[in-house]
Amino acid sequence: MSKKIVITGIGIISPLGLDTKTTWKSLLAAQSGVKTITSFDPGPFETKIAAEITDFDPVSYIGLKESRRMDRFVQLALTASIEALEQANLSTLSNPDRTAVIVSSGIGGINTISEQLGVLSDKGPSRISPFLVPMMLADIASAQISMRFGAKGTNFAPLSACSSAADAIGISADILLSGAADVVITGGTEAAICPIGIAGFNACKALSKRNDEPEKASRPFDLNRDGFVMGEGASILVMETIDSAKSRNANILAEFAGYGSTADAFHLTQPALEGKGGAAAMQLALNKANLKPSEIDYINAHGTSTKLNDSRETEAMKLVFGTDVESIPISSTKSMTGHLLGASGALEAAISVLSIINGVLPPTINLETPDPECDLDYIPYVPRRGKVTTAMSNSFGFGGHNASLIFKQNNL
Repeated sequence: MSKKIVITGIGIISPLGLDTKTTWKSLLAAQSGVKTITSFDPGPFETKIAAEITDFDPVSYIGLKESRRMDRFVQLALTASIEALEQANLSTLSNPDRTAVIVSSGIGGINTISEQLGVLSDKGPSRISPFLVPMMLADIASAQISMRFGAKGTNFAPLSACSSAADAIGISADILLSGAADVVITGGTEAAICPIGIAGFNACKALSKRNDEPEKASRPFDLNRDGFVMGEGASILVMETIDSAKSRNANILAEFAGYGSTADAFHLTQPALEGKGGAAAMQLALNKANLKPSEIDYINAHGTSTKLNDSRETEAMKLVFGTDVESIPISSTKSMTGHLLGASGALEAAISVLSIINGVLPPTINLETPDPECDLDYIPYVPRRGKVTTAMSNSFGFGGHNASLIFKQNNL
């Protein structure tokens, strides 16, 4: 059996579009998905902006009865999964017993928890929904995907804050390499734009307050950045062994090459000094991919638009790539999508694969005044054409979690 792992399907629902094609087109048009919050009244909040998904009707994808029993983060995950499996030509699984589902969420059903706490306060415990617990659990997106498509292999949700989806993808590759499955439906989903979500991140001083200019609020690597912008969405990849893909004549989009995961063991919310934890994850991914630093053609940075993350990620890349980093194009697509928290790693992994397929690198918008501490090639404002043979995607999370993924052009 070959040990090669490939990507055969991508599904995305994001603030930039309800599918992969629309999201990709919006990225290359350098569009921002950030606007004033519409899902609740943001008037009393310090932050009144977010990257919301608009015009999404879960009933059209999932059905009325089912969608009413799902938190929004699960609705998004199922919608992205339907697209990914259609592209992979696996809407009907060829071998359900050998199909795993590893889909993460950093926060889970926070909308449901928030709503039901209101019910408890206003109407008492007897009025709590019997679906509260199965709607709020972070693993329930993975479970619902399994039930929707009949996947009976390994099924769970890794949770490592904003590294969750990247870790889900890396763990999925390990499951495939171990021989425990032939196909894995993997990625991440998040829907935390709600009063308690915004208030919580405001309390820890993480969110941008550039309320008068929403489209300019997410500005990674810019000197005048003042915090990240929360986004929502889901991104799902279909990963499988090369033997599985070839046996059913699947269209191979890219090859999965490497995964590195480390811990800072340093601080609850701040990255390690000099970005050493992130650097270690990148180096592990390179080692597993058997690649030299000079062989990376593009990096999709974690790039949150916070003071510490952007500068320390820059330091981390310099530690790993040395002087080679000066010639590597880098971008933070969070400048357009906002930060999808536990789903961000999957969205940015998908964007990295799309960059390989299309030979175009999405930009970093709002980079008006580069921070002197962030002095690399961040592809400002406009996309850049260029052959991408290998791409790296970085994800870092509260708690000191670091994950790095590498994808390669399909030459199999």
